[in-house]
Parts: sequence; C-alpha cells; structure tokens
Amino acid sequence: MTEIRLRKRHRMRQKEIAAIASSIEVVTGSKVFSASDTVDMAEAPGYDAIIVDGKVLAIVLDGTPVLTVRGLLRYGAARRHVTVDMGAVKFVANGADVMGPGVVDADPSIAEGDFVWIRDERNKRPLAIGRALVPASAMLSKMKGKVVASIHFVGDKLWLVDEVEEEEEEPVDPDQ
Repeated sequence: MTEIRLRKRHRMRQKEIAAIASSIEVVTGSKVFSASDTVDMAEAPGYDAIIVDGKVLAIVLDGTPVLTVRGLLRYGAARRHVTVDMGAVKFVANGADVMGPGVVDADPSIAEGDFVWIRDERNKRPLAIGRALVPASAMLSKMKGKVVASIHFVGDKLWLVDEVEEEEEEPVDPDQ
C-alpha cells in the first residue's frame, strides 16, 4: 500500500453527507453514498478526501466534491464523460492529459473548467478524472492540443490507497 498522508480525519454529520452526495449526484446523474453510510473527511495534500466505509471514494477540489476513479467504479456516472480512443488509454492511465485528436465522444453539457471523467471507448470504464480545458464542442472537433488536464488516474497514489484504517488514539501514560 502506498502511503498517502491523511490528517484531521473526522466523521461527517448527516446534513454534510446529504449536501455532498446531492452535489455529486447533480454532476454525475447517479445515486451515491447516503447518510446511512459511514462517511469521514480528512485533509490530504492538495485536496480533502471523502472516505466512505473505509475507502476514498471522493475528493473535494476547489470546493467541489468529485468522485475518484474508485468512486466512479462503485457508483457509475451518466454525465460529464470524455471517451478516448484505445490508442490513448495507456497514456491516460499513466497520468497524461487528454489531447484533442484522441477524443471520440464527450458529454455535450461539458463546459470549460468542469470536472470530467475519462473513459475508454471499448469498455466505457473510468480511467481518470480531470478538468476540461475547453467545452465539449471543441473536444469533438478534434482540435490539436490538450483538452482535459488530468487530476487523478488509475495507478496514482490515491488509486493505490486500498483501505483507510481508523486511527487509534494512543493511550495516555498516567506517569507522565
């Protein structure tokens, strides 16, 4: 297991869980975790991690909750997808940004700056999440250059975190 440092972990209130889940559901079009799940939030370098039943299934970037690749695999998503051809898969799965010529399909509602998820054309499985650098219409025009900046991908440190364990409090020594 790769070491990712999570600090200030705390259990979220039902109102907080409902607000984050609702925000994710609006973006993805899929039902995600609920108040009945065990949901914690912790600080990590560059983002806040949302831990559902011991797994990091979402992160908060720039105040916006986004499903991780593992979260997309669990809950799915009907919107904000960018589909790449099979030639781009190995590059995207290793953290490369998505280039215009590799895009074969995209959700038409994507606007510049939106968080999107990248999938392969054959299996439609998530490979990465990123931020759209151009709207969907420009992606589909096969323009040259970067169209999605990669943020999290299969195989990065966040992906390799398999299970987040509860931190045990150290016992207080009465002699000190």
